[in-house]
Amino acid sequence: MFERIMASKAETDRMEPVNEQVVANMYASMRTELNQIYSKITELEMEASEHSLVINAIQPLDQSRRCYRMIGGVLVERTIKEVLPAVQRNKEGIEEVIARLNEALEKKKKEIAGFEAKYKIRIKKSDSDVKDDSSRKEGSAQGVLVGPASSSE
Repeated sequence: MFERIMASKAETDRMEPVNEQVVANMYASMRTELNQIYSKITELEMEASEHSLVINAIQPLDQSRRCYRMIGGVLVERTIKEVLPAVQRNKEGIEEVIARLNEALEKKKKEIAGFEAKYKIRIKKSDSDVKDDSSRKEGSAQGVLVGPASSSE
């Protein structure tokens, strides 16, 4: 029993960061994971959009009409009647994966927020970022003066 307690204490010690550099590395790793989830969601949303375009293009056509579908790198000739349900199923599967990734994204956001609160992490902007922000604000506040399209002389 004592060994089990010691083992669990050792595991907890391993999980607790030792210094600021380790905390920073863990935080950067978590942010990287978050960005990977964002990019995967974006990629899958594009794929679902492409599936929707295909569905909308072939749905009104004659169901016996021939069409071609890429399956595992091989172009296969089928009818719309055969292809349409498969494309719809694929789209639904992609949407399910997107939903699960969104859940994972929310979990990761909460995990990062907890980590930030626990270790009092604040993101500092570099001087160049601050200058860029101020120039953007000024640029967006400036207007453009355009003369009349045709002269009325």
